[in-house]
Formats: sequence, C-alpha cells, structure tokens
Amino acid sequence: MEVTGHAQRTAWRERTLPPVEQVRPGLWSVPVPMGGPLRWVNAYVLELAGGGLGLVDTGWDADESWAALCAGLTSLGGDVTDVRGVLVTHLHLDHVGLAARVREASGAWVAMHPADADGIATFTDRTPEQLWAEEVAFLVGLGAPPEDARADAGTPEQRAGLLRVARPDRLLEDGDRADLPGWSLRAVHTPGHTAGHLCFADEATGLFFAGDHVLPRISPNISTHAGGAADPLRDYLGALAAVGGRQAGEVLPGHEWRFRGLAERTRELREHHERRLAELLAAVRANPGCTPWDLAAHLTWSRPWAQYERRMRIFAVTETDAHLRLLASRGLVVGDGGTVPAWTAAPVR
Repeated sequence: MEVTGHAQRTAWRERTLPPVEQVRPGLWSVPVPMGGPLRWVNAYVLELAGGGLGLVDTGWDADESWAALCAGLTSLGGDVTDVRGVLVTHLHLDHVGLAARVREASGAWVAMHPADADGIATFTDRTPEQLWAEEVAFLVGLGAPPEDARADAGTPEQRAGLLRVARPDRLLEDGDRADLPGWSLRAVHTPGHTAGHLCFADEATGLFFAGDHVLPRISPNISTHAGGAADPLRDYLGALAAVGGRQAGEVLPGHEWRFRGLAERTRELREHHERRLAELLAAVRANPGCTPWDLAAHLTWSRPWAQYERRMRIFAVTETDAHLRLLASRGLVVGDGGTVPAWTAAPVR
C-alpha cells in the first residue's frame, strides 16, 4: 500500500490539521475538524462543468467545522453558495452533519442511499428521550447492567443534534450515476459500517471515494444497533471482497490519508476481522455462557478494558456483538435464546 496523502499523514503524526489540498485539477480535499480520536473528516470538493461545486461529505455539525468548511471553499476560490449537490457516503454525523447548513445556504440537493435515508427518518421522527431509551434498552439486551447502560448512553439532550440532520432530496442505489456535471461518479453500495454506506467510483480518473468503508490505518467500526442489520459484519466483509476486485488508481477515504493499493488494504481488513473472530471464539470457549457485554472485556483493545466507558465502551460491545452474530451464522457459536443472549461454542462435529 502506497501513501499518497503525505501532508495528511504528516498532520496526523504531528496532531495538527492538514492543509486544503488540490488532489487533481478541479478536485480538492478540505479537512473539517471534529472532536474525538479521528480529529477531522475529509470533505472533497469537485468543480462542476458549467459552474458550481459538488461535495462528497460535509463534516460535523459544529460552528468550528462550518467555519473550516467555508474557509476551505474560499481558499480554492469558491463559496458555500456555489455548492450544487452533496453526496453523502453515510448517515454518521461527522459525514452528514453539515449537509443541512450547506443546503440552506446554497439550495444544493443532498443525496444518499435509501437505507441510510430510512435510518435518518427513523431518528428524526423520534424525540431525544425516545432515542436515549431505545439505546439503553438495546445495551441492556446485550448484557449491560441498567445503570451502566444509562451512564454510557449519556443524556437525551446529547441527541438533540440528530433532529437537525438533513433528509435527502435524492436517493442513489448501487450503480447509479451522481448528477455532478464533468464527473462520472457511480455509487457503490458498501454496507457494513452503516446499512446504506456508499463509496463513489469515478470512471474517468480511477479515483475511489471510500468514505469510512476502507481507511488506511484503522478498521472502521462495524456494530449492531437497535433496528439495524441482522449481520452487519457479514455485509461488510462481502462488500470488502467486492470492492477489492475493483481497479482504483487512488483511494480518497473519509478520514486519515489518501493511498493507493485498494486490493491490498481490503485484504488486510478482511484478515484483521478473521483474527478478531478467532480471538472471540477462543474467548467464548474459555468463558461459556457470557453475554456480548461480558465477552468484550475478554478481548484485546487499544487500551486496558477498565479505561473503556461511555461511547467507547458502546462501540466495543456492539462491535463484539456483530462478531458474535457472524460466528453464529457460521455455526461456530450458539446463543441460549434468552432475552439477553448468552453464548457458548457450538459442538465440534
């Protein structure tokens, strides 16, 4: 795998924000800051034939992020009012968060996959209190003590921002061509990170806008959630295999840095998950009758398990649950059928 976003990787190492970069004639990468360990989102700006700009992802809905996006557009000679269309790779707030502000400022259309459009409709139709209660109930259903579930889920007020998320004006299915004149971007449905995650492949240049499906350094979080896909890791691994067979000149991810070597990176990610599945199966065998909440504590993480709490612990437990579901679909583990599943290894045949 070859790093092509050298300034981005340098900024990552130095814990700074990378510069706005021209990736190709008429194409720029604008870093939009966000909180948390990922630090920024790569918003991609495309110059359109006949005038105007297109965006692939927008960034987190915060004043600092909005200022950075607007300043980035100004630095390349444009303005947010020039935006004609926004392609959303997936419904997570660091990617879709500013789409509503962009649309309000410019009149641009917003497009995403129907599955993620349904996801947005689901949480914008609920109150913050309902969303909070659903997450608490889901965590308890994975084995969390109720008090831990309530603490990790935060507060209903922290979900108020979800109600501002833009519902799409247009829907894009797998293989659909995006309406960005001068570009030949086709949607590639890559479920797993979310049910409607989209990548965009440009047929003319070989560029592959990967969103969070393929990142150069980390494995995207693949988790279960209330009302979500039954086996999201199976979906993800299947989408990785399909994407790995594509010819891509350069990968433009939603985080971290640009790179070449899509086939190699997808192979690495598949191998990572197979190792993780093997580790989890060993943990189930050593600790039969455990819930997903309990089993997460027996796995290797980036820091000691005792330091995990709040959103980090939720991600870890729901990722463990996704891996358990794939092991179950492979016939390697068996749940007890209870309201809170307790898992044991399937008998060896």
